[in-house]
Amino acid sequence: MTMKERYINPFTDFGFKKIFGSEVNKDRSVFYASFPIQQQAQKGSWDFRLKPVYMVGILDFIFDEDQASHDVVHHEVKLLDRSTGQVFYNKLTFIYLELPKFRKSVDELITDFDKWCYLLRNLPELTDRPQRLQEKVFSKVFEIAEIAKYSPAEAAAYEDSLKVYRDLKNVIDTAYDEGKAEGKLEVAQRLVESGMSVEQAAEMAGVPVALLQSS
Repeated sequence: MTMKERYINPFTDFGFKKIFGSEVNKDRSVFYASFPIQQQAQKGSWDFRLKPVYMVGILDFIFDEDQASHDVVHHEVKLLDRSTGQVFYNKLTFIYLELPKFRKSVDELITDFDKWCYLLRNLPELTDRPQRLQEKVFSKVFEIAEIAKYSPAEAAAYEDSLKVYRDLKNVIDTAYDEGKAEGKLEVAQRLVESGMSVEQAAEMAGVPVALLQSS
């Protein structure tokens, strides 16, 4: 097995878990965000005081409904009262980063947010650590992400994860570029083959569950 990249792709399942320690699935945001809320429940008498919960989605794609907002990388979503426009519940926040929109060069990085966005978007293409990313936290990320330091088992696991990521991304990109129903069905079928449930795959690909079950 030969890998050309020096650092792992953080959008693969293996890469994300390696860097951040847990898996996040954008299409199940509300479902996953419910667990930190449930876990705060106490047995017996409880006053229902909850700590804030944040769900962060780091995306390698742009939302369909957000294609026109070319410069908005960071989205912060809260529950609103539609009649007043006010925040209904301020302890649940969904944060999405559309990294394909982040186009700053390494010389343009100023804030920590800029640096994280640049790192996450460009990590697989980097051959060395940029001068602008010398802080201790980034040193840790580069250390964790260096493929050459992995054991043979870890390297094989990453290669498998990278193949799944590339295959699914190619299928999804092709299907949605063409806009064909049969392409979307193929996406759903591939997602099921990768281990996703029929219901989740149908929701992600935008096809009826019945169509996927009958294919």
